[in-house]
Amino acid sequence: MISEEERALIKRAKEGDEGSFETLLLSCKGKAYNIALRYVKDENDAMDVLQESFIKIFRHLKNFNEESKFETWVYRIVVNACYDFLRKKKKKYREVSMESEDHPAGAELDIPDGAPPPEEMMLNREESAYILTCLDKIPEEHKKIIILRDITGLSYEQISEILECSIGTVKSRISRARKNLKEIYLNNLKIRDS
Repeated sequence: MISEEERALIKRAKEGDEGSFETLLLSCKGKAYNIALRYVKDENDAMDVLQESFIKIFRHLKNFNEESKFETWVYRIVVNACYDFLRKKKKKYREVSMESEDHPAGAELDIPDGAPPPEEMMLNREESAYILTCLDKIPEEHKKIIILRDITGLSYEQISEILECSIGTVKSRISRARKNLKEIYLNNLKIRDS
């Protein structure tokens, strides 16, 4: 539920108070960035998605109905922006030739390696990379719920609002997603170790 302090900040932000808007964004910027980073797997791309999300939030703040927490609304916008970004990127890669004016035939191309973020590498580089590889092999609906709950740490209520479904649906999706991830993890582990 939205607090009175948050409601007052939102009201002032809707009236054009930039300081109130900035305070609202600062309260959820870190987690919003982490969500974007988990989806797009590149720090620069995550910052671009976040910037685009904040512009959308600013433009549509007057439409925020205050039925959910502000941060939940922000996370929903960030998740949607990530999916838009990934769709555009996928389409771009299908359409772009390996040869261009900038990269003539035979020239070396810098291709991002898709490595996990530094904090994961510090904990356990190989295990984290393996888990992320497995995560990429599960259906998008399962991947989304794992990122929101297990990686980002959002509550069932927040996920319910972001995905616009009931808490019961969230719990069952999380259960199925974890089971699916575990099966892929164990099956690939057998293959990898054999």
